[in-house]
Amino acid sequence: MSQDDPLPDIPSAHEANFAHVVHAAATEEKPVPAPAPEIPPVISPPECAPVLVSRLRVNLRRFCFFGAVILVNLIAVLWLADLFYRQGFHTSHYFILTIFALLNGLLVLGSFHAFAGVWDWLFSWRSVRITRTSGEDAAPLTHRYAVVMPVYNEDIVKVSARVEAIYRSIEQTGQLAAFDFFLLSDTTQLSLWVEEEVAWTNLSRKLNAFGRIFYRRRRINENRKAGNIGDFVKTWGGGYEGMLVLDADSLMEGRDIVKMAHIMDRNPRLGILQTPPKLIRGSSVFTRLQQFAMRLYGPLFIRGLNFWQLGQGSYWGHNAMIRVKPFSEFCELPALPGKEPFGGKILSHDFVEAALMVKAGWEVWLAWDLEGTYEEAPPTLIDHLKRDRRWCQGNLQHLWLVFAKGFPFPCRAHLFMGIMAYLGSPVWFLFLLISTWVAWDFRHSNLSQLPFDGYVGEYLGLTGVQQAWILTVMVLCLLFLPKVLAYLGTVLHPRRRRSFGNGFSLTIGVMMEALLSALLAPSVMVSHTLMVLGMVLGHSVKWGNQTRETDGTSWGEAFRYHGPAIVLGIAWTCVACYVGDSFLYWMSPILAGLLLAAAVSVWTSRSRYGKALQANQILATPEELHPPAILEIADLAVAAVDPALTAQAPAREGVIAAVVDPYVNGVHVSLLEQDTENFPEASMERWLAEGSDALDKNEMTEVMYSATAMLQMHRSVWSRPFEQMHAQWGRAVESYRTKIEDMNAGER
Repeated sequence: MSQDDPLPDIPSAHEANFAHVVHAAATEEKPVPAPAPEIPPVISPPECAPVLVSRLRVNLRRFCFFGAVILVNLIAVLWLADLFYRQGFHTSHYFILTIFALLNGLLVLGSFHAFAGVWDWLFSWRSVRITRTSGEDAAPLTHRYAVVMPVYNEDIVKVSARVEAIYRSIEQTGQLAAFDFFLLSDTTQLSLWVEEEVAWTNLSRKLNAFGRIFYRRRRINENRKAGNIGDFVKTWGGGYEGMLVLDADSLMEGRDIVKMAHIMDRNPRLGILQTPPKLIRGSSVFTRLQQFAMRLYGPLFIRGLNFWQLGQGSYWGHNAMIRVKPFSEFCELPALPGKEPFGGKILSHDFVEAALMVKAGWEVWLAWDLEGTYEEAPPTLIDHLKRDRRWCQGNLQHLWLVFAKGFPFPCRAHLFMGIMAYLGSPVWFLFLLISTWVAWDFRHSNLSQLPFDGYVGEYLGLTGVQQAWILTVMVLCLLFLPKVLAYLGTVLHPRRRRSFGNGFSLTIGVMMEALLSALLAPSVMVSHTLMVLGMVLGHSVKWGNQTRETDGTSWGEAFRYHGPAIVLGIAWTCVACYVGDSFLYWMSPILAGLLLAAAVSVWTSRSRYGKALQANQILATPEELHPPAILEIADLAVAAVDPALTAQAPAREGVIAAVVDPYVNGVHVSLLEQDTENFPEASMERWLAEGSDALDKNEMTEVMYSATAMLQMHRSVWSRPFEQMHAQWGRAVESYRTKIEDMNAGER
């Protein structure tokens, strides 16, 4: 096609400011709201606000819960100490007792959350739930709220589908007028930036939501997600009483969002209201395993967590409603001393923000009984562990804060549990190493045990073997009894049992979850230990977007990632064989997990196996068998896609579309600040003459942030002879002729 050939009837860039015309005609509002007034300082929550739970009741619950945890752990530690005394104390026994006290304490703490959940369920009329204060959901909301979704290099079509589903779900409640929506982009890939702008325009146009759904991209991604949310709060937060913070994979029922807003309206002391999201859309065996375990066992643990934390809970970073004014006043995060990984910007900001809110006198509640809140999970074990690297660094940074001045005990407890979620693995690994050393030393020295009776032997008449078995059974009960209780509670409740398929598929799912969790645990232990070791050596993580879909882990990737675990498993197996059969049997669950790390990782990553399990309702969840309305709305949501306005057409995708396509160019330019001088003319000319590869990312970003430059680029592409430009521009222009010719052929 030469420059003299007739071109399709394409408007010029001046005539093609499509989004701006639609905005003006439909709402007479700008695509981004004007900055809100500065948020006035807030000193403390209203003193006259009612208190949901008395201080005496709160203290009594915490005393009973943590007192029971300490008592049970102390009994177990003394029992083991007495067993060591019967054998004759070895130097390493002191180390083993110390580590056992920590590990068993964590086990008891976790198990007692489930036991407290059972207690709360049995005496449900005494259960404390903040949702009882919501009142009548149909009543008009008295304040305005923002729904904010941070985006970082995501599939914007799927993100927009979730926004559309939440928008339509709130619209069905009749309370849409109280909500605005914000897509807060920190995307670094320039083509994805253009796709986000196009998707937002299509979404707003088809929902008639200009002036209600807003889009903003930060040019400098300072302080990751916390900085993204902070920028929103500083710029527009003053216009809203609260904000619902979501992740890019979040979904929430509109009725629950409205209920959360009512709760915040009626509880002036409430600073943060957290909901427990359920995992959905799992296709691989690994994700199905996760969502099944969370759905079956999670409610007991979450209910037990609420039993003692009450109004001094924690914030999990998403699917939570936050009161903007105190958040702005008290939750700006300080930089930690030193450099990353232990210093610098705080990665796991959510726990710290909740602690700062509670410290200032505001309440943080867990709305454990809100059902319509969902998220997705990484599809493979390796993706899960890669995400854990960031969480590991963020949680271990809390070592600076767990003893910070002014934090109440529940906040310190949350920080400590977050730290031990990752530090527990190297502690467990150390426990196994010391146990191996003791067994090796005993085998190598050929010493016999000294026949001491010990206190238990003297007063209870138990042999050493009996005493050891009792301790083993106790630990196994703490490990498995919570799952057994959750299983029995489901099996004995017909309606809940049917929501998981049937009794047989539920039983098979529980057994499979127990087996695979045992096999996965050793490789997770090794990975977390290496993460902590890497932090100690000064290796920091990079901020990456989360993998949400994959076809599975390759064998090569599995052996590369799990190689240390497999080598360790081989060496440890040789040592165990030398030490003796009894030690080998005792270590066999750990050794099997290490030796089979790559195989289990690959097998659990396969979607075809997950679909086979799904066909037989194994590892099924209620949301899978009976999809909630919000999932069905999201599956049908296509407002962000329009062939007439797209940045994904062949030969003109992303940044190329932003230059060539008149509509995409118009959308992009309408979202930029108008500039009249100092535009990057040299970079423009190189881009036109040499193509996209001639510019580095910073140069291309400079061009794309200049409205004048982008308009002039558009004119040049459509007016210059093809011989004076790079071939990619000619291909982009030619794609319009191909489309027109195809349309004419279809008419003939």
